[in-house]
This record gives sequence, structure tokens and C-alpha cells, in this order.
Amino acid sequence: MNKAFMRFAALSMATAVTFTTFDIDAYASSNKVTSVLPQAGFTYALGSNQVSLSGLQETMETEMADSEEATASVSKSTAEVAESDSTVTNVTPLASTLTDSILSDIQSATGAAVKKEDVEETDPEEEMFKTLVIAQVNNYVNVRDLPDEQEGEVVGKLYDKSVGTFIEEDDGWYKIKSGSVEGYVKGEYCVTGDDAVELAREVGTRIATVTTTTLKVRGGPSLDAEVLGLVPIEDQLVVEEELDGWVKVSIEEGDGYVSLDYVELSTEFVKAESKAEEEARLAKERAAREAAQKAAADAAKSSKSSSKSSKSSSYNDASSYTTESSSIGSAVAQFALQFVGNPYVYGGTSLTNGTDCSGFVMSVYNNFGVSLPHSSGADRSVGAAVDGIANAQPGDIVCYSGHVAIYIGNGQIVHASTAKTGIKVSDAGYRSILAVRRIF
Repeated sequence: MNKAFMRFAALSMATAVTFTTFDIDAYASSNKVTSVLPQAGFTYALGSNQVSLSGLQETMETEMADSEEATASVSKSTAEVAESDSTVTNVTPLASTLTDSILSDIQSATGAAVKKEDVEETDPEEEMFKTLVIAQVNNYVNVRDLPDEQEGEVVGKLYDKSVGTFIEEDDGWYKIKSGSVEGYVKGEYCVTGDDAVELAREVGTRIATVTTTTLKVRGGPSLDAEVLGLVPIEDQLVVEEELDGWVKVSIEEGDGYVSLDYVELSTEFVKAESKAEEEARLAKERAAREAAQKAAADAAKSSKSSSKSSKSSSYNDASSYTTESSSIGSAVAQFALQFVGNPYVYGGTSLTNGTDCSGFVMSVYNNFGVSLPHSSGADRSVGAAVDGIANAQPGDIVCYSGHVAIYIGNGQIVHASTAKTGIKVSDAGYRSILAVRRIF
């Protein structure tokens, strides 16, 4: 199945993210620390059983064959030839065979219905993208229950590049549906129709989630290709390209290929968030931050007490970096830096004898009393989101495709990189960043 169609099937199901301000409908702030941003979060998988691309292709081809059989007769010899060729790598299904399933996908993702007659059959991908509404603001635009800035009550926020489904236009306002939020946004802060076509291709993140204990990422789309690296179960990789039975993904060792037999494909979008949902999320983040700070304080006291009766090692404990004049995040960064040069070991968690990337982050934070998952994918959901690396602070967790690190300031990270390099310091922007998360 060709790449264009699969991107279409994934991105057509976009949703939006929303929030609140007081008396303005587009809010731009220089302080983009994400304790006020929702966690990126809507994940939609193809089919109820996370069907693979090859499975979806087979379904489409079956539908096309049934349609052709009902409308025309095919000679037996021709049918046998077609039937014997079980591998089709470049098929663009007719729009008429796709419309029902694509519209169903969008409705599942956004909660809004798109009429079949509204989608032209000449270019289904382009026409479907035209039904989306995508925010283009510095921060967010309000979603109101009425198309009126004075009378309309704010019911949520639509963040920059977040997506909703267009319902109707009312005097310069777009009515949208996304997640649990339905309401109006000012058209001047969003794009839809022709202007949304190109942007729609950029706003979703295609993800491959590992379903086997240890996934081998290979140098080519073949089981005979060399192994570039290993990825543990439930980790998430960004998909660069989709092939027949394989996907190209990004890992620390470089771009490689994994079989669709060992991953589940999905597309992530930030979804709409109501006021109630926002309040609940912020309250949860505050409670988690307070608990982390208390745990760090308790860990520091315990460490100081135990260090009095034990010999000092070649490494300083976490308490030695925790002072009243510096933040706990800075203490995390400084503590982590002393292990630079130590080995990388896949599946390891030892800061001295060997650890992998998520094991490194987990073990560093464990010294400050904070329990984190041993998974780079799961680390994308811990703490509170930070709006980009430009707003990161020392101690923040920086997440990449199949990799995770600790921000140390000045645009740099410390991380357990690869078996060849071990724990080292790198520029934070050396790879595309998926998320930045703050614990303290």
C-alpha cells in the first residue's frame, strides 16, 4: 500500500487540544513551561486490533475485487493470474472503496461525523484534509460554546497545530468537534480547507509500539540485514516510512527497519481538553510534583544520615548536590553528570557497571526518591509537559524516538547513548525531540 494513502488513513483522524484564558481568544505567552500544557496524548490505532498495513491493504483489495465482480465478468485465466500474485506493493485504492472506512476512522477519533457526499472522489487524501481545522497560534485559541467573544463561554483550548473536525462556519467562527469538546473557534486563528492540506500532513506523529520482548532494528527491510540496535517491549519509535511488511524507524544508532509482525502502528495527536479535564490534570500534576519534592527531601536526609557511617565512594550521593540555593532539577543534572564515561548495557540499570538510556534516567531519579518506568516511551507521560527545549530546565527529561535523556542546561543533555559511546553529553537538538517532561 502506498505511503500517501497510509498517511491519509492515519492523519485523517486528527483531534484537537483546548484550554482557557480570560478575555482574549488567542493567547501567546513568552513563558511556555508546560505545567499549563496538556500531555500529548491522543493515540488512534488502525482498527480495533491494531491491524497492520498489509492487513489493511488486503481488506481494501478484497473490497475492490468484490466490487469488480459485481459489475463485470472476468475471464478465468485472468482471475487466476491475479489471484496467484499475493504481493502488491503499490496499490492506490479507488476513493469509492475507501470513503466509508476513512469516515468511520475520523468519527472514532474526533467524535464528529463527516458526510460521505462532502468528500470528492478525485483525491481522497486532499479532500479529507480539507475537513480539518488546525490551530495556528503562538500558544492557544479558546473554544467557546457560542460564536461570540462576549457571550460565548470558554469550554476549552485549541493549542498550536492541534486539530479538530470542521462542522460548520458561522460569521467568521468555525464550529469544531474534538475529543469531549464541541464549540466555536475564531477562524482567524485557524486554517481549514485548502490551507489545511499541507499542514495536516505534519501535525500527526506516526508511532510504532514494540510488542515483542526485544525488537531487533535492522539496517534494511529484511531479516537477513544487520542488526543496528535493540529496543525493549512497549517502547515507542517514530515511523519515518511505511513499506510492505516493514517500517523505517529512528533509534539512537540511526535509522533502521522493523517488521510489522513485532510492532503496533498508531498515530498520535493532541486531543481537545475540556475545562474540567484541564483542572483535573493540573491538580494531578501538582500532587505528583509535591510528592516528588517530598520524596527528594526524604532521600537527601536518608543519604546524609547513612553517609556518616559508611566510607565514601568515588561518586557523590544525591544529597551532596541538593542545596537550598539550587533547584532539585539542577541537583539531578549535576548528580547525573558524574557518571559520564561509564558503559551502556542494554537492559541495565547500574550507573556504574552499565545501563541503557531509560535505565539511566530511572536510576538517577531513584536517588532522589522518584520512581520512573524503565521505558523511554513511558517516560513521555511522566511529570508535566514542557513547551519545547527552549523552555527546558536542568533535570528535565528529554524524549526522543526510542531514547531518553536528562537535560543539563545550555542546550545539552546527558544520556546513556549506545554500546560504543556509553554515558555521554550531547547537544539536545542532535535528534528530533518528541517531548520534554518536568518532574520537579
